[in-house]
This record gives sequence, C-alpha cells and structure tokens, in this order.
Amino acid sequence: MKNFKEIKGGITAPKGFLASGVVSGIKKSGNKDVALIYSENLAQVAGVFTTNQCAASSVILSKENCKGGSAQAIIVNSGNANACTGDRGYQDSKAMIGQVAESLDLEDNQVVLSSTGIIGEFLEMEKIKVGIDKAVTSLSSQGGRDAAEAIMTTDTYAKELALEIMIGNKVVKLGGIAKGSGMIEPNMATMLGFITTDIAINSQLLKEALKTAVNKSFNKITVDGDQSTNDMVSILANGQAENNQITEKNEQYYKFVEALNYLCTYLAQQIVRDGEGATKFVEIEVKGALSSESAEKAAKKIANSNLVKTAIFGEDPNWGRIIAAVGACGVELDLSKIEIKINDLLLLAKNQEVIKHSSEEKSKLLKEKDIKVEVDLNLGSVSEVVWTCDLSYKYVEINGEYHT
Repeated sequence: MKNFKEIKGGITAPKGFLASGVVSGIKKSGNKDVALIYSENLAQVAGVFTTNQCAASSVILSKENCKGGSAQAIIVNSGNANACTGDRGYQDSKAMIGQVAESLDLEDNQVVLSSTGIIGEFLEMEKIKVGIDKAVTSLSSQGGRDAAEAIMTTDTYAKELALEIMIGNKVVKLGGIAKGSGMIEPNMATMLGFITTDIAINSQLLKEALKTAVNKSFNKITVDGDQSTNDMVSILANGQAENNQITEKNEQYYKFVEALNYLCTYLAQQIVRDGEGATKFVEIEVKGALSSESAEKAAKKIANSNLVKTAIFGEDPNWGRIIAAVGACGVELDLSKIEIKINDLLLLAKNQEVIKHSSEEKSKLLKEKDIKVEVDLNLGSVSEVVWTCDLSYKYVEINGEYHT
C-alpha cells in the first residue's frame, strides 16, 4: 500500500513555490522557452548532473551552486543548449544567473541554471534577458504547467506530477516536471528533471534521497544510448510543511524517499513513453544475475540494441537479437541456463531449447503498446529493470531534421 496520493498542481503544489513559463523568442516555433521556479524562502538544494565530459557551462555553474546546499530559484531555457560555446557561453550562463538573482533579490549562488536544445550555438542574450524579465513578472502559484511546457524540446507533451504524504502530523507535498524524448542514456544525464517539496529535511539527507531516487528511475531509462552535455535533476526543499526536520534515516525519511522514488519513476517512464518516434514502451528485466551491476549491464545492452529495438517496432519477436545482445554485454554467462520470455511467453528455455509457438501466437506477441522482455540468467538471485522504447522511422526523421 502506497503512503502517498497523487494530487494536482505539478511543481507549484508544495507550499511556497511559484513558477512560470514564457516565450522569449529563442524557439523558431514561437513556443514557450524560458521557465522559472521560485521558492518564497531559501530552500535546501540537491542536484545530479550529466557525466558527459563535454558538459555545458550551465551544468558546471549549477554543480558549483548546489554544493552550497541551499538555493531559491531555478531558471531554464530551452531551444539552445549553450554547450561547447567557450568563454562567451560561460559568461552568458553567468549573466542569466546574475539577472535572475538581481531580479529576485538573491545571491548568484542561490540560483540553479539549466539549458537545453541545440549544441554549439550562442544564446541570443537580448531575447533571453526579455524572457527572464517576463518569467519573473509571470511567477504564479498556478504556473507549474507553463514551466513544464517551457522546458520541452522534441517532447510531444508536458510531463508533470504532484504527490501528497503525511510526515508525522503534517501534510507534505512533492511536485516534479521533466523533459526528454531523445538523447536519453543516463548516469546521469540526457534529460531535465526539476522537483519541489515543502518538506523540512537537512541538506545531506536531501542529497542522499535524490541520488537514491535517480538511481532507481532516471538512471534506468534509455531511448537511444546517446548521452547529453546538459542534463540534470535538481530538487528544492523549502521546509514550509513545518514537519519536524528530518535529520536521520528514520521512518519519516524512508516515507519521503518512497514518494520521491515514485515521482521520479513516473517522470522517467513518461520520458521513455514520449521517446522520439516511439510506438512501444519496453520494460527489460534481467534476473538470476550474480550482481546488480551485471544485471543492469545486460539489461542496458539489450535496451540499447538497435536490432532489438527495430524488431520490436516491426513487431517481430526475434529473440535471437536479444540473446546476441546478452552475449555481447561482457558479464558472466552460461548459455545453457539462459531463458527468454516476451510478454510472459517463453521463447528460449534452458539447454538452448527453442519453444515452438503458432504463427498466430507470435504475431500477437508485440501488438501491445507495453512490452515486457524478461531474461533469466539462472546464475544468482539479483534482478534489475531498465525501461526503453522501440526505434522507428520517425526517430530518424526527427533527428535528421532536428537542426534545420
């Protein structure tokens, strides 16, 4: 039984949070492209960032600001990643932080910055400055959906969720938004996620809670195996729920982590469901492994196989592509013990026994929108799950035309 319930409001559901999403003119489409999230008081902050060695200046600056343990605003622009743009790009990122800080009467190190979009192009700072001004004046307790829309790039819909839990005798709320549909292969990266909560918790435990949740959610997804230069997940906790501050890993801490896990998992799965050109949501479970590391390595190898992903798109239950991916993943295996199922239908049994099914059974196997691939290594007791999507003609079209 869950200790929380879903509510409306997105990132502005928790007490003391305002948000906005506005048009600055960065995107040729004319869609919203600047988002601002603001806490009415100084909040605890934590962040998890891309491991891409060509990280954008927004990542570098936000990493540094999160080290301080407190922040009050998050500013995001979409349509331009401001990555690989040298000192000019770095100074432009600093200018964005500085403008937000001045407008909201904050210190520069109390602002988290994120950018997403095309790599290698300079920001149009005159447009950005106008956008930030509009975002500040548009801040609202009803602005969560606008912010969710403003961080989108190739996404086809906004991704948001809010939850409510009881911590002691206090109502605590969490809200989150995310973007991402392509260039998704975490550790940590390739999407943006922003979370707000009014819980009172110390900085160190907030960092640990976020890391735990990210490892169980955003780090379990892959759309195309490509890792971004920009992406991050960050959380603000402003304490306005007025619960007794969580300072140790007690029952209240684990209730919060459970809710945070659920929130992050929901957003992560929405990213996969909205994968560029995706027609199928695919859960891959590798079980019977000797370690969590080997199970996840095998699952991700399957999830990132273009042959597997195109077979699923073509609704061809070709388990040979799955076994080939497993064999190439570099973990300890015994071919005679491996079993493979798709949607609970056994295709390969132990001792390399191929299970025969009628053409009708096989043709129906991948018709559903949600697909489950299960590989049992039968070596140990550890299992891990990864979520991905299929690879369609539309993915090539979207990415072939992305820049132009």
